Amino acid sequence: MLTVAEVTKSYGGRTLFESVTTTFDPGKRYGLTGPNGAGKSTFMKILSRDLEPDTGEVSTPANSRMSVLHQDHSRFAESRIRDVVIMGNKKLWAAMEEKEKLLAAGDFTDEVGMRLGELEGTIAEEDGYEAENEAEQLLIGLGIEKEQHEQPLSVLQGGMRLRVLVAQALFGDPDILLLDEPTNHLDLDSIRWLENFLHEYKGVLIVISHDRHFLNEVCTHTADIDYENIIIYPGAYDEMLSQKVQYRISAEKHNDAKQKKISDLKEFIGRFGANAKKASQASSRRKELDRIRVSMTDLKRSNIQRPFIRFEPKNESGKLVLEVEHLTKTFDDLVVLDDLKFTLTRGERLAVVGPNGVGKSTLLKCLAQAIEPDKGKIRFGHETIVGYMPQEHAEGLGDQTQKSAYEWLYQWDEKATVEEIRGLLGRMLFPSAEAEKPVSALSGGETVRLLLSKLTLIGPNVLLMDEPTNHLDLESIRALVEAFEAYKGTLIFVTHDQYMLDTVATQVLELKPGGGHDHFPGGYEDFLRKTGKLED
Repeated sequence: MLTVAEVTKSYGGRTLFESVTTTFDPGKRYGLTGPNGAGKSTFMKILSRDLEPDTGEVSTPANSRMSVLHQDHSRFAESRIRDVVIMGNKKLWAAMEEKEKLLAAGDFTDEVGMRLGELEGTIAEEDGYEAENEAEQLLIGLGIEKEQHEQPLSVLQGGMRLRVLVAQALFGDPDILLLDEPTNHLDLDSIRWLENFLHEYKGVLIVISHDRHFLNEVCTHTADIDYENIIIYPGAYDEMLSQKVQYRISAEKHNDAKQKKISDLKEFIGRFGANAKKASQASSRRKELDRIRVSMTDLKRSNIQRPFIRFEPKNESGKLVLEVEHLTKTFDDLVVLDDLKFTLTRGERLAVVGPNGVGKSTLLKCLAQAIEPDKGKIRFGHETIVGYMPQEHAEGLGDQTQKSAYEWLYQWDEKATVEEIRGLLGRMLFPSAEAEKPVSALSGGETVRLLLSKLTLIGPNVLLMDEPTNHLDLESIRALVEAFEAYKGTLIFVTHDQYMLDTVATQVLELKPGGGHDHFPGGYEDFLRKTGKLED
C-alpha cells in the first residue's frame, strides 16, 4: 500500500494539487492522467520521494521495496547491461558487490567468513541465484539480444538504453512500481510484451503514459489530476472519461439547484426581512442561507484543454496519389529498404509499422525528398501537395527558432490575415502571450502543436507524419486522431500509438529487418490477425 496524506504542491503561484489524500492498493494498476503541465511527473517524484511536497506526506509499509523508472542512463554507461538490470534491487546488488570484493581480496578470516555467510543469506532472500536469468528474460522481452547482455550499456543507442532502464525498474518483483512513460522508445512488439508482463504484476503499479491503448490495456484504475485534486476512478482511461463527464454534470446540477435555493431565500428575506410578523421566518431563512453557502461545492476550474485540429486540403488530388517502384536505400552495409513497391489512391491512410531501426523514418524522409534513395522511383500524382512532419522536430522548425511562434507560422502563408493566424494559434492552445514566445523556448508539446498548425495552414492533400503523438498529452492525441479520421486527403504515418493505429489506418505497410516488406489492405487489427499477432 502507498498512502498519500494532505499533499499539496504549487509552482510559481500555481497550485497543481491541494490537500490530496488517497491510497494506492496492491493488486491494482493505476494510470496517472492529466494534460501536459497538470503535475503528473511532479506527483510521481513526490511518490518516489525525489521531491518534497509543500505540505503533507507519503508513506509505505516497513520493508516494502519501491522501484522507479529512471530516464538518466548516463550514470550506468560503463556498467554491463545485465548488471544494470540487477541494480534495480539495491539490497541484492549491494550484497553481490560486497561478496565479490571480499572474495577478490582473498583474506578469509573468521570475520570475513561470517560476513560472507550473512551476504549469502541476503542474496538467497532476494532470489539472487535467479537474478541473472530473470534479468536476461526481461532484456530479451524488451528487444535486447542476449549477445549484448555482457557488453557495457554505452554500446546501445539512446532509445535502447532506456529499454534497459525499463528492465531495471521491473526487476525483482518490487512491492511498488512507478513508471513514467515506459513505452517511450519501445516498438509495438515490446509494448505488447510489457502489457502482458504488467498484467501479472501483483504489487502497486502507478504509470504515466500518453498511449491510450496501453492505459486501457493495463490499468484497473485511473488517478486523474484535475480541479487541483487527484480523483481515483475505477476502470481504465476510457472508462474514466465517461465517469468524469458524469461527475462534472452531477456536480454542476447540484450547484445549480443550490444557487436557485439561494435566490429564493434571498427573495423571501428581501420581501419580509423588515416585517415583524415574519421576522422569525426571515431569521430562519438567513441561517439556512448561511448553511448553503458554506456547503457550496467548490467547482474549481478544470485544467484540461484540448486543441482543435483540422487538416483541410486546399485542393483535391488526382485519384492516383503515389507510386513507389523498386525503392532501395542502404547505409554503409545495412540494407534498410530493398526493392519496395506500393501504390496509394486518394483518401487512403497507410500505417508504416515494424521494429525500431527497420527504416520507417527513412521511408518517410525519402517520400518527403529529405534524403535521396539509392535506387527506385517515387511519383506523386496530379495536383498533390505534400506536408511532412519529421520525428526530429528540429528538422521541421529549421533555423528560425528565434522568431516568435506567431512570426514562424505567418511565414508559411503571408496572405493570411493577423486574425487568421491568431485564431489558428488560439485553437492550437497558443493564447496571445504564448504566441509571442520564441520558438526555441517552446516545450515539446507546444512545438508539436506549432508544427501541426503549419500543416493546417498550408492545406496539403498528402500528409507524411512521423511519430506525430510524441510529446502530446492524451487530449491532444484524441484531437489528432479525430483530425486524421476527418481528413479528406491521403495520409502516410508512423506511430507506436496503437489507439491511433486501430482507429486511423486503412492499410498497413510492414517493414522488416534486411529490407523486407509486406503490404496489407485493411485496418491494423486485420493486419495483426493476418500475421498471427492477434488471436480471433
